[in-house]
Amino acid sequence: MTTWRETTPEERIRIGPAGAVIAAARGLLMSLLVFGGLGVLLVVRVFERPLFGADRPVTPWITRAVCRGSLRIIGISVTVKGKPATGQGAVVSNHASWLDIFALNACQAVYFVSKAEVARWPLIGWLASATGTVFITRDPRQARAQQALFETRIRAGHRLLFFPEGTSTDGLRVLPFKPTLFAAFYSHGLDHVMQIQPVSLAYRAPKGRDPRFYGWWAEMEFAPHLMKVLSSWRQGSVRVEFHDPVAVDAFADRKALAQYCEGVIAGAVGSALGGDYAGR
Repeated sequence: MTTWRETTPEERIRIGPAGAVIAAARGLLMSLLVFGGLGVLLVVRVFERPLFGADRPVTPWITRAVCRGSLRIIGISVTVKGKPATGQGAVVSNHASWLDIFALNACQAVYFVSKAEVARWPLIGWLASATGTVFITRDPRQARAQQALFETRIRAGHRLLFFPEGTSTDGLRVLPFKPTLFAAFYSHGLDHVMQIQPVSLAYRAPKGRDPRFYGWWAEMEFAPHLMKVLSSWRQGSVRVEFHDPVAVDAFADRKALAQYCEGVIAGAVGSALGGDYAGR
């Protein structure tokens, strides 16, 4: 039996001369913005680090500006519902595409938690490291060190953003949340002082295109998917919805908290996508 994970979008990437010109123009503008912003960020960090230590009062605003500008260059409209929480806590979200990084960063100051392999990706890994991403491995021997790192960053006031599904999807479903990632919130008293805010992402494809247009999953390569998105003259939209934050200690354990967040996010994505929603 073939599952959705093993399928790829039915539409093949056909980029004509006009699409190539559009992709090239958008790609050039995005490159100038992203790497120009990175240069500014690195210069600011030279002064920010010795003055403020682990705190980053300035550089997250640079990241937000770059991500907002990048989405405008691509042409994807962003609708924001609700407000980002403040104070000590973390964020959990569903994961549909590499575009999630831009959409989520454009609306709030967060630091992503990502698999360690990303740190080795050309350019992307460099960008992720510079913006404060926390890289984790699935090696049980590293679990204690990673737990300590989470605690240090959270107590420093950093709002870490987790993707509890553990992988990206086609954008039309929400996968079961892995409770393991929620264990970081139940140690050394963190559960008594922090809140978790669920955030849902719902993408709408450009008119007439496959509903999975923005989804990036399975063995899809990044470059072709990027070109497909950049070359489309007509673009779609993404809705970023901030749900009410909840106190960690209001839930008996990590499984209960994971199930609650999954239910809230799945319900919101289903409501936003309507008949295109494929379930959980």
